[in-house]
Amino acid sequence: MRIGELARRTGVSVRALRYYEEQGLLVPARAANGYRVYTQAAVDVVGCIQLLYAAGLSSAKVAEVLPAACRDAAGVVLSGELTGELETVRVRLVAEIEERQASLRLLDEVMAAACWDGVTR
Repeated sequence: MRIGELARRTGVSVRALRYYEEQGLLVPARAANGYRVYTQAAVDVVGCIQLLYAAGLSSAKVAEVLPAACRDAAGVVLSGELTGELETVRVRLVAEIEERQASLRLLDEVMAAACWDGVTR
C-alpha cells in the first residue's frame, strides 16, 4: 500500500509517517517510481509506535524498544538502563490508570446517587 492508504488505515497523518521514516522507525520499500510501498505489517508497526509515544517515550527510546515491542522479540536484548527507564514509565502509567479508575468510580457513584430532572436513576 502507499503512504496515503497507510495513513487512512492507521489514522496517522502522512506527515507523521514520514517523520517515523526519518527516525528509522518505519522502513518502507520503494517502487520503481520512487513511491513508498508498505506491507500490511506496517499497520501494526505504526500502532506500536503510537502506543509507545502515548506512554511518553521519546523517538530515540521508541527506536530502541520497537524491535521488542512489535516485532519478533525473541533474542532482543534491552540494556539495564533502558529497562530501568521502561520500569519508571510503567510505574507512572499504573499510577495514572489507578487515578483514572478512582475518577471513574466517583463519577459512577455521583451518577447513581443523583437525581436527573427530578427523577432518580
